[in-house]
Amino acid sequence: MKIPQKIRKAVFPVAGLGTRFLPATKSMPKEMLTVIDKPLIYYAVEEAKKSGIEEFIFVTGRGKEAIEDFFDYSYELNAILKKRGKQEDLDLVNALVLDPGQVVYTRQQEPMGLGHAIWCARHLVNNEPFAVLLADDLILSKEPCLKQMMGHYETVGGNMAAVMQVPKTATSGYGILDIEGSLKGPLVKAKGLVEKPSVETAPSTLAILGRYILSPDIFDELEKKRKGAGGEVQITDAFQQMLGTHPFHGYQFEGERFDCGTREGLLQANIAVSLQRDDLRDITLTIMRKLAKDF
Repeated sequence: MKIPQKIRKAVFPVAGLGTRFLPATKSMPKEMLTVIDKPLIYYAVEEAKKSGIEEFIFVTGRGKEAIEDFFDYSYELNAILKKRGKQEDLDLVNALVLDPGQVVYTRQQEPMGLGHAIWCARHLVNNEPFAVLLADDLILSKEPCLKQMMGHYETVGGNMAAVMQVPKTATSGYGILDIEGSLKGPLVKAKGLVEKPSVETAPSTLAILGRYILSPDIFDELEKKRKGAGGEVQITDAFQQMLGTHPFHGYQFEGERFDCGTREGLLQANIAVSLQRDDLRDITLTIMRKLAKDF
């Protein structure tokens, strides 16, 4: 088998409306919602950088200019912080500024689903395997989730996604794997995939999450714009169509995932991150104990 190319590029689909978080997302991208003091998109890009990604492709939509501004220099803010001698804050706001030529933005002009959003980046990706990271999924781990996946992708190629076990009652909210054999080790091979199956028809409880490594051949399938669940172009449908020629593997990562596309998940992420930080752990525990006592 031909050894896959190094994964150099990552696509960030950030065109969604974020209606679950209205009214906050009426005037700000949902990806700019914060976990403590960093927006969700910060965590996703930071994970990609720590995994060795060199080029960052954002698929945006109307009203997403705040994301572009966040990864650029704010000369007015820099000048003020420098004048006030706040070097620590200056270093912090510039820590994730992406270099010229390292970042590019393209638009998804219609809300046609994740598969369509990825297809919008086809000319920027060109003919090489690439990663996709969804900012809604915040994954806290010692080794970045994407980096874990990249270490295994070199041996299998094809298409790969991060996966985790979910309750049977939750399968209708995910793409679900139909796997070959039994679960042995972190890597599992799929013989089929189903997007948002009912509890009765779900082939397993192994759910696809928002981290992918994809073959560039997937663009040929997405080009067909077949509509699946919800009337959208689903990436899982493309995986299913490619199974005969391109293997699909799920990777059971080490770490904890928070679904920050929901209020509950975003709240959990804020608590978990604050408990991991030395400057916030004690005050967080104090607040939690007080609130628990009051209720």
